[in-house]
Amino acid sequence: MSVIQFGNFRDTTCNVCFRHCNLKEGELGFCKARICKDGKVVPANYGWHTACYIDPIEKKPLARFFPGTKIFSIGSYGCNLRCPFCQNDDISWGDGAMEIAERVAERVRQPEPIARNEEIPNSPPRRLRVYTTPEQLVNSADEYRKMGVIGIAFTYNEPLIGYEYVLDTFKLAKEKGLKTVIVTNGTARVSILEKLLPYVDAMNIDLKGFTDRFYNEVVGGDRKMTMEFIKRAVQDTHVELTTLIIPGENDTEEEMLELATWVSHLRDKRGFTMGPEVPLHVTRFHPCFHMTDRDATDEDLVYRLAHVAHTRLRHVYVGNVNRR
Repeated sequence: MSVIQFGNFRDTTCNVCFRHCNLKEGELGFCKARICKDGKVVPANYGWHTACYIDPIEKKPLARFFPGTKIFSIGSYGCNLRCPFCQNDDISWGDGAMEIAERVAERVRQPEPIARNEEIPNSPPRRLRVYTTPEQLVNSADEYRKMGVIGIAFTYNEPLIGYEYVLDTFKLAKEKGLKTVIVTNGTARVSILEKLLPYVDAMNIDLKGFTDRFYNEVVGGDRKMTMEFIKRAVQDTHVELTTLIIPGENDTEEEMLELATWVSHLRDKRGFTMGPEVPLHVTRFHPCFHMTDRDATDEDLVYRLAHVAHTRLRHVYVGNVNRR
């Protein structure tokens, strides 16, 4: 975090991702989850949950990390990308998410500390609107062991924009022997990842495509940042990747071959190539959010692209399709 001083105006810079939002006191960043409070950029969404489920680990998706088990899955709100095909737009960057963000920000701007189990009144309909401490969350996950739960996954919206809460929760989770999972778009600085890695057991990272055009023009991201994030993550934790195939956007065999080839060259800490062992999930797009005018991806195309990826990678899975 850095502070820029211009006359009587003081802006504080958020350094979580490539956007480097310069925020005035009380102002929210692009992701709508981080706020400038008392001259510091902090996660406004710290402890605020919008989704809470017990999921099969395969839904993250993680195919090669304790298969057959369950994970306590938590989502907050906000996102630092703008994918028009988002399946969780009501908590990421759709109108409902924006309303949630503003209401929580109003509460965060107040001088009184937020109380345990505090709720945000009159927020848009959603499953959960309760402030939960890391201790409460970890205790709940611990109780769910009897249901086959092995740990906690931060998912549904982008977890890294509120990485402080993830970190505080995972530190406690590791003390109880719980597994820790992050499902992320990988749009964060490696320095943020370094803080988390000692406490993370597995990650599923979206590699949304393999062209700068797709990242810049379609999802509003930074491909290089995501690639650097992946390169570092595979060195210290179990990583699986997901690419959603969208017709006319990232659906050529050439792009998939380039993507899979890059993954296959990933190296471990010792410098040895381990990329062929990194699992890749090639998933089918279904019309949603701002892309309801598109057709679903042809299933044969998904299988064909998965076959292309399999020429470079040993573990390739297809998703959102009829199994063959």
